[in-house]
Amino acid sequence: MSGRTSQSVPSTPRVISPSPTPSEQDGTGQDGYSGPMTRSAARRRLATPQPVEEDIEEDENPELRRARTRSRSPLDTRKVAQLSPKKPSGTASSTLKPIATTATTTAIATPNGSTGEKAPETNGHLSLPTPSLYYGWSWRDFSRSPSPLGLIPIHRHWRTFVHKHEVPRKALHVSIGFFVVWLYLSGTQTYSVCPYLMGALIPIAAVDVVRHHYQPFNRLYVKVLGALMRESEFSGYNGVIFYLLGAWTALYFFPKDVGVMATLLLSWCDTAASTFGRLYGRYTPRLRRGKSLAGSSAAFLVGVGTAVYFWGWLAPTKGPFPGDENFMFTGTLRLPQLLADAVGLTPAKATISGGLALGVMSVWSGLVAAASEVVDLFGWDDNLTIPVLSGLGIWGFLKVFG
Repeated sequence: MSGRTSQSVPSTPRVISPSPTPSEQDGTGQDGYSGPMTRSAARRRLATPQPVEEDIEEDENPELRRARTRSRSPLDTRKVAQLSPKKPSGTASSTLKPIATTATTTAIATPNGSTGEKAPETNGHLSLPTPSLYYGWSWRDFSRSPSPLGLIPIHRHWRTFVHKHEVPRKALHVSIGFFVVWLYLSGTQTYSVCPYLMGALIPIAAVDVVRHHYQPFNRLYVKVLGALMRESEFSGYNGVIFYLLGAWTALYFFPKDVGVMATLLLSWCDTAASTFGRLYGRYTPRLRRGKSLAGSSAAFLVGVGTAVYFWGWLAPTKGPFPGDENFMFTGTLRLPQLLADAVGLTPAKATISGGLALGVMSVWSGLVAAASEVVDLFGWDDNLTIPVLSGLGIWGFLKVFG
């Protein structure tokens, strides 16, 4: 026994039960009966920690009760509200709709239990808003937006000649300017041209309205005249309508030389801006959507050349014709009397004539042509805004300095 070391047996650990719940404290039996308790048991019970209070509410949210953590700590309802998904707004749900698949369909149940029409089953993807092609219009329909490819048959067969460079359309556009020059050389007065313009405007506009309400006729229309149209005009209004309206406005309301110049700027400057803008617009700054510095510069240069051609060569050498006595530009420009007196200039020094006056008038005409080509007035077509704004700019300048 002396050679052997006695090993001490560890004592049995004391197991302390967790804090009793109110249900355990009240009673253990089904009828709430508990056995007798001795004094020693009562003292031991007082020495143990008190039970955790549980506030059980009958109307507690069951979802929050399931989300209770193990530590039974109070739940922050603000964090739960942040985790709830947001409902989509009414605007987005009205414009973006699920794309329907054509393979499978589901039946729509009517209130009486019978099966109604077949509804396409959606695939969960959102489709783009569908534009109204054949009905309805807005002011933005007048704008010459980039043409899609595929609406007019001839644009698919002649992509470069007709669709990209618009050669037939631009040839017609430019030819109107030469026709105006021929009318001027023949001694035709501007007021005698206006009835013919209005006589062509009314039936063309009426046909355009009819073709938008009768699709077989619209398809025949674009098949015959598609080479002279942009594809955006398939569901919009023809640019010829605004061309005739702009030319009629310029020739009817402005003096002869201003009306002729406004029509020439429409015919030649707009074509130059479109041609050079498409060729070199990608290399120059963009002024606004569809307008570049290259196109506006071309419109400015052609406007300067047109003014030099008309006021510097055509009218002096081929005229005068009947009605030329009402020209606003007669080869001289002068400062207003109030401005000349303010700077102390005599009437002779405040007046310029000859080539200097022609140069100033030509530069101003180019600026007016470029500005009227680049401006966006309510989204209207350039064929209407260019002659009207150009005529107003030239008329106002000559009214002050002429």
